[in-house]
Amino acid sequence: MKQIVLTLIACCAVLQLFAQDNPVSNEETPKMPELVLVYTKTKGWRHKSIEKGVRTLRELGRQNGFIVIQSESGEDFTPQNLNNYKLVVFLNTTLDVLNNSQQTAFEGYIKGGGSFLGIHSACDTEYDWPWYGKLAGGYFNGHPNDPNVRKAKIDVVSKAHPSTAHLPDSWTRTDEWYNYKNLNPDVTVLLNLDESSYEGGTNGSNHPIAWYHEFDGGRSFYTGGGHTEDTYDEPMFRKHLLGAMEWCLKRK
Repeated sequence: MKQIVLTLIACCAVLQLFAQDNPVSNEETPKMPELVLVYTKTKGWRHKSIEKGVRTLRELGRQNGFIVIQSESGEDFTPQNLNNYKLVVFLNTTLDVLNNSQQTAFEGYIKGGGSFLGIHSACDTEYDWPWYGKLAGGYFNGHPNDPNVRKAKIDVVSKAHPSTAHLPDSWTRTDEWYNYKNLNPDVTVLLNLDESSYEGGTNGSNHPIAWYHEFDGGRSFYTGGGHTEDTYDEPMFRKHLLGAMEWCLKRK
């Protein structure tokens, strides 16, 4: 994985040198692509949708000028390696996926201005690491069963964010709807689940399902969608993810 990153960086450096030797207008100058690390390690439940999610993020990257690199290894969480990335995505990670030194490296990355995007079970991760809980914005606290995947209505609390600007006031879709505990009161909620629209919710009227915040020097975004493979085919959900990534990449 590190060799792939080094190769990409070398290629980008060549492009920059070429641009310097062959000056053109600013609009035509090749830009160094932004690298996004998508971390998919699991120690608990492993979602079948992980591979589909990775393919979706790679497609979004090809279409929007960033490169997605997947990793299942905590060894990639070193200060030197993390500095190559503009964004780290935890895609359906579960339980303890980083050791103490790797956690320290990730904290340093965020404190240095890095960004985090958590998708679905990223909140079912690292329960014994309070800093991570605050970064992610909350922890998993169960979901409906029999069936676990249900149709529900989402209230769009705010459209003043690139991840929600395209959504209707009420968004009805099918997914596995998490309940949450230890919610960080400092996040800005974008989407809230209407528990009257399905059975199994335990958060009540305050049931956020997507939020963002500036945290400890960096940026953090979480969305609760992403359990099913079909989710990643939904145009509005894909645009929701893209808007979240563009905010995390500080494009918007």
